[in-house]
Amino acid sequence: DEKEEEELRQRFMAPPVTGLRELRRRRRELRSRMELLIMETQGEVCRALAALDPGASFAVDTWERKEGGGGISCVLQDGEVFEKAGVNVSVVFGLLSEEAARQMRSRGKSLKAKDGKLPFCAMGVSSVIHPKNPHVPTMHFNYRYFEIEEADGTKQWWFGGGTDLTPTYLNEEDAVHFHKTLKEACDKHDLKLYPKYKKWCDDYFFIKHRGERRGIGGIFFDDMDSPSKEEVFQFVKSCAKAVVPCYVPIVKRHCHDSFTPEEKLWQQLRRGRYVEFNLVYDRGTKFGLLTPGSRIESILMSLPLTARWEYMHMPPESSKEAEILEVLRNPKDWVH
Repeated sequence: DEKEEEELRQRFMAPPVTGLRELRRRRRELRSRMELLIMETQGEVCRALAALDPGASFAVDTWERKEGGGGISCVLQDGEVFEKAGVNVSVVFGLLSEEAARQMRSRGKSLKAKDGKLPFCAMGVSSVIHPKNPHVPTMHFNYRYFEIEEADGTKQWWFGGGTDLTPTYLNEEDAVHFHKTLKEACDKHDLKLYPKYKKWCDDYFFIKHRGERRGIGGIFFDDMDSPSKEEVFQFVKSCAKAVVPCYVPIVKRHCHDSFTPEEKLWQQLRRGRYVEFNLVYDRGTKFGLLTPGSRIESILMSLPLTARWEYMHMPPESSKEAEILEVLRNPKDWVH
């Protein structure tokens, strides 16, 4: 079995938080399978991105959380193709902070604490990719699993996640390719999933104070705990496997497109909106900032290297810039 362990090691960016022996010993348990899946996804995505940006390489940071668990942050910065691309894995456990528990209860979770304590385990892979070229969209994905043990020993569990695209300029062909790939992953499991999670994505990545979406969407879901643990896990696995095929062809198609200083400026302004959403509304960012001992560098990895906020900037009517704004205000159905 050492051969199998060696193969896994080769596919990962670093040794897993729980340790390979332990994961293989408990490989029938869902927690172990999910940790192996997020480690593999991290490796897959990092290798695919590194192949597109041969001069650059990922810095691999392994970190520990003194309250329990840790993670692996892989960040490529200042490449030819990617200004900043990060793929993080974290596996944390311990006691849920009062703040985090409050956030969950506000979503309708009934959590019965024992002496005010709620043991939890959370793990996930998350990534944000900010390319240099304004004609290559920014992409984000995240897949996670959560488990909480209540006072009477019962466990509540759920999965969440999604993949979404944030272009600076609209390219219909890219939008259709991206959405079709995600729809295929969903359709393998249930034809109702893609339309439901596409709408959820459009509603979730909404910058209320601007009245616009962060991007052209994709899929997003949370608190998913049915039909069964196994079925939800298989669905999450299909979504994770769709990340590279939904995005890499788009990068290849546009990473050598020529662009003007004006187009670069518009990208910087759109990046500003990305930052606004992540810091004001994103639940994952908020949860991270509220969790004691969490690693701030990893949480804020999603922010671009550069962005810009101009006072009262308005693109000219019927310009390429105005075209993307129209779609961000009124989401489209890309696959029908």
